[in-house]
Amino acid sequence: MKQYLSLSAIATTTHTPIYGEERTMMNINRIRSSGIRASAVTLALVTTLVAACTDNQIAGGPTAESNVTTEEVAEETAELIGKPVTVRSEAAEKVGDNTFTIVNDELFGADQILVVNATGEPFVLPATDTQVQVTGTVTRFVVADVNRVYNLGLDPNLYVDYEGQPAIIAQSLAISPKPGEITENPSVYYNQVIAVPAEVENIVGPNAFTLDEDQLIGASDLLVLIPNSQRPVEEGARVVVTGVLRQFVVADLDRDYDLTWDLDLQRRLEVEYANRPVLIAQSVYPASQE
Repeated sequence: MKQYLSLSAIATTTHTPIYGEERTMMNINRIRSSGIRASAVTLALVTTLVAACTDNQIAGGPTAESNVTTEEVAEETAELIGKPVTVRSEAAEKVGDNTFTIVNDELFGADQILVVNATGEPFVLPATDTQVQVTGTVTRFVVADVNRVYNLGLDPNLYVDYEGQPAIIAQSLAISPKPGEITENPSVYYNQVIAVPAEVENIVGPNAFTLDEDQLIGASDLLVLIPNSQRPVEEGARVVVTGVLRQFVVADLDRDYDLTWDLDLQRRLEVEYANRPVLIAQSVYPASQE
């Protein structure tokens, strides 16, 4: 049964957009301006998308509850429909300009999940086996509904095998390298949003810690700076840090983030990390069991 979609209440939200919400509101405004007549399925898709946006706003990014595996999306789809999730996995293959699949090939049967890039920005899949982080809403894929809501122009002929299968409508995408991959070749990642899963190795200051590199021989740990830390991290905790990679230059960082480091800490970090990469965290949350 068809029904008209009313987005007026959604589109009049007035709070300040943060972490992916701005892109979400752009999509919603685009929908409203086009006067879309949507199906009930489409209504559910948009409603849950807004719910996901609200949850992320409260948490400042992905949350422990929304942090799931590819296997869970594939096998517990009914429980996750309409919910915001964050998944890290290898990209299996590109399907179209705005779609690709992710896979957990460590599991028998290799569950593949279709990802629809609804961020409004192009996303380039990594050329290596570096994982990608996908944050979005779980749905049963219906190409007509996705095209109606997001105006992506997906070719139905390419998605016959994905109709009715679990998919993630992505509102945030980031590559997810290991700490050693970053410290060995930081120029590849500078000024990019990345998501780094690792164990907290050492707390080096009130708003700084290192992520342990234990897999690449000769690679060093990665320094993380949390400009607006509200919750402390614990040494040994396995976390995911999402943020932007910069070069460690104390004068630049102090100017941008008002670090209030004492002189001894500043000098110690300069000696060890000057001109090396530092990840400026936007969110820190517990890693899922992968």
